[in-house]
Amino acid sequence: MSNNPKFIVSHAPFVHYGSSLQNKTYHTIFAALPAVIVGLLMWGVPAMAVIALSVGCSIIWEYIMNLILKRPQTVDDGNAALVGLLFAMLLPATVPWWLVVLGSAIAIIIGKMIFGGIGGNPFSPPLLAIAIIMVSWPHYLDFNVALTGYDFDFSMVYPLTAARSLGSTGAEAWSTLDLLLGKQSGGIGSTFSLGLILGGVYLILRGFIRWEIALSFIGGVAITALMFNMADPVRFAGPVFHVLTGYTLIGAFFLATDDASSPVSFLPMILYGIGGGFLTVLIRNIGTYYDGVVFAIILMNTASPLFGKIKPKAFGRVE
Repeated sequence: MSNNPKFIVSHAPFVHYGSSLQNKTYHTIFAALPAVIVGLLMWGVPAMAVIALSVGCSIIWEYIMNLILKRPQTVDDGNAALVGLLFAMLLPATVPWWLVVLGSAIAIIIGKMIFGGIGGNPFSPPLLAIAIIMVSWPHYLDFNVALTGYDFDFSMVYPLTAARSLGSTGAEAWSTLDLLLGKQSGGIGSTFSLGLILGGVYLILRGFIRWEIALSFIGGVAITALMFNMADPVRFAGPVFHVLTGYTLIGAFFLATDDASSPVSFLPMILYGIGGGFLTVLIRNIGTYYDGVVFAIILMNTASPLFGKIKPKAFGRVE
């Protein structure tokens, strides 16, 4: 038998352009740091405890699930830490420890691992966890109650609560600058709007997320809020207020852009983002929940495979 080397052909891809899951994960964590740091400065040690517990538990849950399912360990890719960080950013600083542990388990085990790990999840894991908590234990996510122990120079009433009860009059209690600088009650990492915008722009410029989803989501929120405001200026707040409050910006840049649960083609991404923004304001204004971002994005995650069926017209003609 000849020992001469043989020509071996492997399957695509043949050239790797240098990106990796680990690289994207750590850049996403870096982009979230401005909002996280401001949240830590505002809410103090309790916020740090929530973030540390959430990140740590998420890593442990993924490690345990890989052992149980006899899969190679994947905790070193950083995705479990990112899921834990994003989940903590949505929580108030005063949430009980057991809810953080349970929520991180839901995000990792139900939202990610049972679907085969990263890339197979049909929903954004942090959103799935926060949605289940919102339905099961809504009082722990009542920011008006949870954050009453903090004494700041701004109203501790959750902006979206004021807008729901007082309409545009309640929204006027917050200036645009205050909202940009994080002077509002809310989740640990979701109040500093300027930091979330800077982080989102960084991810777009580096090519880690698609601008089509993020900007169309924000546009959907703004256009729908403007329509409601024009129909009844007294009852409904304007577009700037809706864009800068609640989970809008963290949803647009960090949650709706999850690779596994969002479409990849241009037109489907635009429709996906606009639909999420529309549902967000619809739920906020006439729905049961004050903030509709969580359920709006989950609904769009569900519809993502349908958007994926939209194909561009092929070039050429049929003979």
